[in-house]
Formats: sequence, structure tokens, C-alpha cells
Amino acid sequence: MRTPLQASKFRPETLITGLGDSFADPVAAADFPQTILRFRNDRHAATVGLADLSDEEWIAHFGRFRPLSGSLPQPLALRYHGHQFQVYNPDIGDGRGFLFAQLRDGAGRLLDLGTKGSGQTPWSRSGDGRLTLKGGVREILATEMLEALGVNTSKTFSLIETGEQLYRGDEPSPTRSAVLTRLSHSHIRIGSFQRAAYERNEALMQALVTYALEQLYGEAPGDHPPAQLLGRVVERTADLAASYMIAGFVHGVLNSDNINVTGESFDYGPWRFTPQWDAAFTAAYFDYQGLYAFGRQAEAIHWDVAQLAVSLRLLSEAPPLIEQLERFPDLYGQMLVKRFFWRLGLMPAGQDESAAFVQATVQGMIETGTQIDRFFLDWRHGDIRGEGYDAEAWRPARKALSAFQPTGARADHAYWRQGAPCSMHIDEVEAIWSAIDRDDDWGPLHAKVAAIRTMGDALGDAPPTG
Repeated sequence: MRTPLQASKFRPETLITGLGDSFADPVAAADFPQTILRFRNDRHAATVGLADLSDEEWIAHFGRFRPLSGSLPQPLALRYHGHQFQVYNPDIGDGRGFLFAQLRDGAGRLLDLGTKGSGQTPWSRSGDGRLTLKGGVREILATEMLEALGVNTSKTFSLIETGEQLYRGDEPSPTRSAVLTRLSHSHIRIGSFQRAAYERNEALMQALVTYALEQLYGEAPGDHPPAQLLGRVVERTADLAASYMIAGFVHGVLNSDNINVTGESFDYGPWRFTPQWDAAFTAAYFDYQGLYAFGRQAEAIHWDVAQLAVSLRLLSEAPPLIEQLERFPDLYGQMLVKRFFWRLGLMPAGQDESAAFVQATVQGMIETGTQIDRFFLDWRHGDIRGEGYDAEAWRPARKALSAFQPTGARADHAYWRQGAPCSMHIDEVEAIWSAIDRDDDWGPLHAKVAAIRTMGDALGDAPPTG
């Protein structure tokens, strides 16, 4: 089994307030016409001491946003800037969400409960501050699938339908509304640092660096805190980029305000899982140049982290920051190999030999059009001599396979003997939503979440960063 999540008592915090009044705006949640509980993540609620809430209490906190005792007395809409499709925008912030609470899990990590669709804020601009129910369902599916595939991701904590009719230009309208709460390891983004740099606010920049090191990484600031923090972000984001590739995931909007300084993936809008290993596959219909295409995600994330380095120049000379930033490509390559072998259930050998095997198998997938999830299921189960794997394109990978030993981890799990892999392609996403939209049938969603968690149990814990 995957390492069990550690249960905890409720341990509230308010540490974010130490960043000062200029970091966020106090706001209030919208008063929704209805609050119908559609999803509660008791598995992760137990890790922060909230699984024992009744449904009524749950709705009061995550539908009406009654404060959690001892945590933030009022929600906070965070201020930040960011590059959106590499164009700088100083006019953004939490426009349809807020930081609702801080708390600790059983391991002592500081976590945030943040929202999506909770109403308008000073940063809403012309938006209504709402979330479609379909958007909430899609976020459940994205976070559950990514967690199972070992990606460091936020967790969809709660989804409550709110009884409003919303109009959107990119989906049939009117459509149903919802408010989502996510559990995250911080909501501080690269864009938070960009705003401090833009305003030449050295005090805020110092506070952000110290907060991130001490509260998010558990480290005392050393001789050069800006470079120290950048080094940690480089390590975590290189792993994040690698994990996206091995999962076959395309985030869709890898703007610098969507990159968390803990390297945790979050904020799922136009995401997709690519069926085949297709470098040009995009998730966002408005990504006309393919800036955030499947094969360019590492490049995009590295570019965003470079913007963090630029921001930290407010406190640091360039050379120590450049030294950390230049580590990204090698770390990405190492983590790509490590995560590929983890999903395949094999022990890597030397880095060069292992990387060559990864390249050979990826080339096999590309040339034969083999689906990513199908490949990992078949090869982990040892079914590589059947139809589809006898093509010439697979010969280099099959020849190299004998150099690597299976880990034996969870080899007898029933998941590996099932006939088809657990995937999350767009047709199934749309079918799950259609059942909800047409018949108010939530059964397919709950069944899919259960199947995803079974796959996650079979895969076990992802390899550590580094």
C-alpha cells in the first residue's frame, strides 16, 4: 500500500499575517443561494483534524466560510503580479478566491485552505468571482489523478454547489455554479515575489524569503537566503516538470503566478492528459503558439523560475542566483529518469544507461502511437511480447530492458492484472460531467475517484526530490 496518510488533531495557524497588511486584502465570501455538499475529501481532512465535522459543520465552514477556530478571523485575497503567457501583468491577484485558513498536518507541515469561486475581491476586475460546477468537477479529477501518479499537487478538499446560473463563453450556458476549497502547501507564488520586486519593497521581499525558508521548507536562513531559497525552488520545480511528463499531464497555463514556491502543482483550468507522447499537445484552446505544450513544460517552468531569480536581484547579486538557476536542466533530467523508472517498477542503473533506456521507450511510444498509460501498465506487468510491442521501433528498448531489475514493490497488486489502465482522457471527463449535468448522477465521478485511488495504491509512494 501507499504510505498511509498521518491523522492529526486540528492545529490552526495564522502565520501568513506576519507578512503585513500590504500582502493581502481582507474580504468576505459571497452569500450563495444554496449550499449543496457534492464532495468532501475525508482522506485528507483526517490529516488536518477536520474529518469529524458533520456535513452541516462542513458546509458552514466551506460553503458559508465561518472561520475555523484559532485560524484566520477573515479571508484574505492575496496580492501578486505575474507573467501571463510571458507578458507581465501587474494588475492581478486573487480574483475569485481567497486564503481561508492555515493549519498543520500530522507531520507538522504548514498548509493553507484556499478557495476558488468564493466571490468577488478587489482583484476580480470584470469577473464575477464564481466557479462553474463543471470546473470544480474537473479539478477533483485532475488532483486525484495527479496525486495517484505521484505529482506533488494541491488536494481538492471540498466542492459545494451554490445554486447560481453562470454564463461562460467557452462552455454551454447558463451552467451550474460551485465553490471549491483546496488544501495546499502554501499559496505563495513566484508572482508574489515579482510584485515585491516591481514595487521595490525590500522589507516585503525579505519577509517572503524568510517565511518561505522557515515555514515552507523548514530551514533557517543561511549565509545567502535568496540563493538558498532559489535553490530549493529549482529542485522542487524541476521535479514538478518531470512529474508532469511521466504522468502525461499538460497543465495548460504555466504562468508565473501559477507556480507555487514549494513546487506544488495547483490551479487547474484548461488541463488535459495527452493520450500519446505528443510534444505538441496543448491543453488550452487559447495557447495558439503552444507555449505550454506537453513537450515545452520544463522550458516554461524554468523560464518562470528565472523570473523568481530576477525578482530576488532586489536582495542579491546575480552570480549566486545564476548558479542555482543553471542547476535546473540537469535536475530535470535526473528526476525524469527517476520518475520514469518508478512508474515502470524498475531500479535505474547508471544515469547515462538509464536515460538512454527512457529515450528508447519514449521513441517507441512515439513511433507506434502507443498510449502512455497502456505502455506503463503492459511493461510493468511484463506483457511486452504481445501485439504492438513486436514492432521494430521497440527493439532498442526491449534489448536494453534486461539491464534493469524490477523493484518488486506492489508487483502482486490487482491493478497490474486488470485489462485496461486507469486513464483520464477528455472523453471520459466529458462523460462524467454529462452524467452530472444531464441526470444529476454523481456515481461515475465517485467510481472514478475510487479507481484512481486504487491505481495510486498500486504505484506506491513517488520518489523523493533530489
